[in-house]
Amino acid sequence: MDLKLKGQYFLVTGAGSGFGRAIAEALIKEGAFVFANSKTEDKLVELKNMAPDQVEYLAVDITIPLEQDKVLNMIGNKRLSGAVINAGGPPAKSAMESRLNDWDTAYKSLVRWKVRITKKLVQRFIGWGGGNMVFVESISTKQPIDNLVLSNAFRLAIVGYVKTFSKEVGGKGVNMNILAPGYHDTNAMERIIAKKALTMDVSVEEARDHLEGETLMGKMGKPEDFASLALWLLSPNSAYVTGQTISVDGGLTNGVFG
Repeated sequence: MDLKLKGQYFLVTGAGSGFGRAIAEALIKEGAFVFANSKTEDKLVELKNMAPDQVEYLAVDITIPLEQDKVLNMIGNKRLSGAVINAGGPPAKSAMESRLNDWDTAYKSLVRWKVRITKKLVQRFIGWGGGNMVFVESISTKQPIDNLVLSNAFRLAIVGYVKTFSKEVGGKGVNMNILAPGYHDTNAMERIIAKKALTMDVSVEEARDHLEGETLMGKMGKPEDFASLALWLLSPNSAYVTGQTISVDGGLTNGVFG
């Protein structure tokens, strides 16, 4: 299938590793140009070396307003076709373990910066005649994950925000969708596995096996497979899809509408 992404420009935040990196690499393979952001510069240099003529990068903390503006300035007047809004998650904690400062920090890392950059990007997309936005959140938007109270709570806030915003701009050519990944082979899974091992008093290997056993497929997903769906949502082929939260979880979610 021709995704019609060749020669198009995309912003990918959190592009240093995990889902962001997989999406950025997939875009490059499709012939797209990528504005890549991450806090880790050496990872972005690796991405740049893959396709020097297709990648521009900036290593800053996207959650800080002034740093976020530097990313938007990097894009300049180039017309984006889409944006991937993605960053790391908060620490694995239970409700009883969490402190108020954990909630303040998690709000900034999971919600506040996304609200700010989304509004700025949507204003640009409307001026350009449209664009696609993909938010990488978590399966915790569909089904709470043990010991991830901060993620369980705040990622739901993004679902409400994106759903509301998508209704406001759907008629202006701006499509906004959320991908809700389950257990995938990414660095972010390490904190979940480690917490599971601690709470169950088992080895890390046993904790991983337990988590994999919760899925219908009995294994972790691959970031590359996840990226293939993200690319479709970024492409013109998804023109009639907006305001959705789509699970990519190997059958982890038990709900009928998972």
